[in-house]
Amino acid sequence: MAENSADAAPEMKKLGVVLTDRGSRYAVTGARVTSRAEVDAVLAALKTDRAYAKATHNTWAAMLPTGALKADDGESGAGMVILRMMEREGLQDHLIIVTRWYGGKKLGGDRFRRVQDAVRAYLNPA
Repeated sequence: MAENSADAAPEMKKLGVVLTDRGSRYAVTGARVTSRAEVDAVLAALKTDRAYAKATHNTWAAMLPTGALKADDGESGAGMVILRMMEREGLQDHLIIVTRWYGGKKLGGDRFRRVQDAVRAYLNPA
């Protein structure tokens, strides 16, 4: 993408894979955003990485000046988990994406704990 492009994505903070559980791998990425267009630009930029484009789920939530947005990308309820954590932190003008590569075993309710763990890794880097 050209640096002077009007649709250039905001700079991403990409932590990569932060945890694994029963073969599933979780990564977390975030960026400062102030509009839906910026959210879409970050998601598109992330998916230019073939591994993220082929991920099972790219679940996300964003706190914008106009309100909150979220998407589960097939991981039902995960967007709300991210959104609630962002609200508790008071994080504004931000997007957090939790990426999962399915490892072959269903995690049941533990999948929400793994999403929380990934968001915590983003909010509180070691």
